[in-house]
Amino acid sequence: MTFALGQRWISDTESDLGLGTVVAMDARTVTLMFAASEENRLYSRTDAPVTRVVFNVGDVVECQEGWSLKIAEVLEENSLFTYIGTRLDTEEDGVVLREIFLSNQIRFNKPQDKLFAGQVDRMDNFVLRYRALQNQYQQHKSPMRGLCGMRAGLIPHQLFIAHEVGRRYAPRVLLADEVGLGKTIEAGMIIHQQVLSGRAERILIIVPETLQHQWLVEMMRRFNLHFSIFDEERCVEAYAEADNPFDTAQYVLCSLDFIRKSKKRYEQALEAEWDLLVVDEAHHLEWSPEKPSRQYQVIEGLAEQTPGVLLLTATPEQLGHESHFARLRLLDSDRFYDYEAFVQEEQQYAPVADAVSSLFSGEKLTNDEKNLITELLSEQDVEPLFRIIEGNVDEEDKAKARHELIDDLMDRHGTGRVLFRNTRAAIKGFPKRNVHLLPMEIPKQYTTAMRVAGMLGGKMPAEARAMKMLYPEEIFQEFEGDAGSWWQFDSRVDWLIEKVKEKRSEKILVIASRSATALQLEQALREREGIRATVFHEGMSILERDKAAAYFAQEEGGAQVLLCSEIGSEGRNFQFANQLVMFDLPFNPDLLEQRIGRLDRIGQLRDIDIHVPYLNGTSQGILARWFNEGLNAFAETCPTGRSVYDKFSDSLIELLAANSDEGLDEIIHDSAELNLLLKSQLEQGRDRLLEMHSNGGKEAEKIVDDIAATDGDTNLVTFALSLFDTIGLNQDDKGENALVVTPSEHMMVPNYPGLPYEGATITFDRETALSREDMHFISWEHPMIQGGIDLLLSEGVGTSAVSLLKNKALPVGTILLEMVYLVDAQAPKRSGISRFLPQTPIRMMMDARGNDLSEQVEFESFNRQLSPVGRHIATKLIASVQKEVHTLIEAADASVEQKLQAVRQQAQQDMQASLNSELERLQSLKAVNPNIRDEELEVIEEQITELSGYIAQAQIQLDSLRLIVVSHN
Repeated sequence: MTFALGQRWISDTESDLGLGTVVAMDARTVTLMFAASEENRLYSRTDAPVTRVVFNVGDVVECQEGWSLKIAEVLEENSLFTYIGTRLDTEEDGVVLREIFLSNQIRFNKPQDKLFAGQVDRMDNFVLRYRALQNQYQQHKSPMRGLCGMRAGLIPHQLFIAHEVGRRYAPRVLLADEVGLGKTIEAGMIIHQQVLSGRAERILIIVPETLQHQWLVEMMRRFNLHFSIFDEERCVEAYAEADNPFDTAQYVLCSLDFIRKSKKRYEQALEAEWDLLVVDEAHHLEWSPEKPSRQYQVIEGLAEQTPGVLLLTATPEQLGHESHFARLRLLDSDRFYDYEAFVQEEQQYAPVADAVSSLFSGEKLTNDEKNLITELLSEQDVEPLFRIIEGNVDEEDKAKARHELIDDLMDRHGTGRVLFRNTRAAIKGFPKRNVHLLPMEIPKQYTTAMRVAGMLGGKMPAEARAMKMLYPEEIFQEFEGDAGSWWQFDSRVDWLIEKVKEKRSEKILVIASRSATALQLEQALREREGIRATVFHEGMSILERDKAAAYFAQEEGGAQVLLCSEIGSEGRNFQFANQLVMFDLPFNPDLLEQRIGRLDRIGQLRDIDIHVPYLNGTSQGILARWFNEGLNAFAETCPTGRSVYDKFSDSLIELLAANSDEGLDEIIHDSAELNLLLKSQLEQGRDRLLEMHSNGGKEAEKIVDDIAATDGDTNLVTFALSLFDTIGLNQDDKGENALVVTPSEHMMVPNYPGLPYEGATITFDRETALSREDMHFISWEHPMIQGGIDLLLSEGVGTSAVSLLKNKALPVGTILLEMVYLVDAQAPKRSGISRFLPQTPIRMMMDARGNDLSEQVEFESFNRQLSPVGRHIATKLIASVQKEVHTLIEAADASVEQKLQAVRQQAQQDMQASLNSELERLQSLKAVNPNIRDEELEVIEEQITELSGYIAQAQIQLDSLRLIVVSHN
């Protein structure tokens, strides 16, 4: 490198420093002063990472005094340049500008400026940038956006509901699937779509206090959505940042009790302006026209202020039809204003369900059914369909006509748009439960301890005494202290050890109510038999729990047994196991169902064994019999369990507290009768039409197929590894579809988006991710990919490059110029622009004559014929053809305008076709189904107008370019 005082250079590694000036030199070093950023840099003269700044005829440059010069002539004297040309503000010709007086603020942001300044990127970075733009465009355009990247199995009814609701503006729906069918996942998928589309930026989730942790983990692990739990302590801390604590986080999770108990916090939550409100366990919101509960009023206030509302309940009508109406009223008080009118309207839909059942099964419609359908749908719409269904046409046409009729009936269904309800009976695919009730001899140590405790605990309330009697090991330990090793003599522990040895090849999940019990059981298995077990309890951090769950999931060398406290039955998915041991029993039928639900889920491929060891002559035996004989709660899901429990809990508590089974047979008999009665009422109240609509049928299967087709995308794996490489992340292959990614010292930026400080284990395989919650499931939607692409594009990686094409059919020195333009409609994210006109790359390939060859020369196959060029040679090549490159850019700028028009036109067509058809459908439905809100129609009309304007004004700019020179060597 030849340096001279006064020359202008630019840093290759710190381009934001601006233009530097050579201010000092000696035999080995050179000093550059960067006046714009007030920084000096000392470099070695032999390998300084800097590029000489040379402007050419036709360029416009700026002087330090603020005026600009269009260069007509360039002179070089003593290694310094002088530029002569026209001063643009005065239009004076022949103005001289020495390079020392060039503006210090000059930056080379345009790709052609960087190319001419010699700031050339590596060829593979140019390729990576183009692939990033292409993939980003395809992801934005995908109708499955927001559904492909979640860590969840592809369950048809869940995906159908999420797809149906997630695309709506401000959805207001009640998700009422039965236990184990995945309402939380459905809600998460809807939230994820709303976030990615920009429709929801601020989200409030309100849940019972016991479910806060489960929701936090589910949202983070499955959807990479990081919520903040708000309690009084967090609110007090937040005052340092804002007057309203709820303004300090976008995604907030809190308990219903927290909002209900504090008027101040409730008012602050009301003022915080949310886009989406999610309420779990909504059946706890009690309501009557005369006296709504405080909880109901709190949610009602928030629901009135928030555009989108999701209510979740496993029991839509279990607490009575009036309670069901009250929840619908939260979604739309204008529509559900009168309970009597609602009951009357609901009754009309029972015969419609029969007609739809006939259509589904392909049976011939009766005249009554046809008349009923004609009353609901106009005669001219249904007569042609009836003729096809009953005519001599092929089966495919008949099936299409039946499907169209069913869709029309579903659309007009009373609550079909605001309520989704799937049942195990309708969904199928659940395992059989094999129940093993195991009465065991009670150790004399327990008998003695319980007798003494009974004498001492006379003043305890009955419920507390009943609870205490369920855990004899705790009573024994109270007397013996920590030295009391109950697990040395407890017959349940002896049985458990034998069972674990017998089932050596099986994973076994053991659930106990208390964390201390789980910890001591682990000690027993380890010390007595050397069994590999791990513990999972509420005292552990999320990271520790993940590690325990991963150790249990690991096939080779993992733990055979996972010992959970009650929290282990919240939210986690252990369906790779099929052996469940209830070391003790919970007091509550809902908790019992949650425990079994860890294994009895959709996706469980084997029947499950439920082992219930209990000690004879203890409260455990009483509870086990009541659950089994009174509710049949071990063998089947029990949606009515809580209602039966509420009725008989006082009598049960007396028996448990007294440790007596006198009168138990009568309670069991009455419980079983009430349970059957409630179940038959539930069955009669089932809205079969709604269930048919909620599972999505063939449409749901198609969504699954579309998403499954994107799984195992080798393009994603190749792209991700190149991206991590370019940014500077370390990658270590761990086998079993796993890769460990960690930050390195040579990263492009200090922190990589979505990557924890200590690094992460990642997998691209959905099945692996489902069984290993310690791994990140990498998809196009994962923050590590989305954030990496944003980083790549914003840091200007790969905007200019030079490559060689070895082709003897072309003369040496022939040049080609490959350019990537970006069409960009400057519009707010929430407008929905990304569905129709996301940033769109347009590739041009100009030959020396100015012809565009991009149609004939495909990117990937052409790229394989090219080879990289060192920076030194690249700079020389650019200097020798700079004039020709200028000409080709001008030619490309002119011809790309036509492509811009075509892109705008296509986007307008897509938008009009999609939104107008949706608008027309909703307008025609509104005439027959009042669940279509006026607001929804107005929003679509406004969206069409807004988007038309944004698309018409979409601009194009050159994003990146690559100079290709033909060589024969």
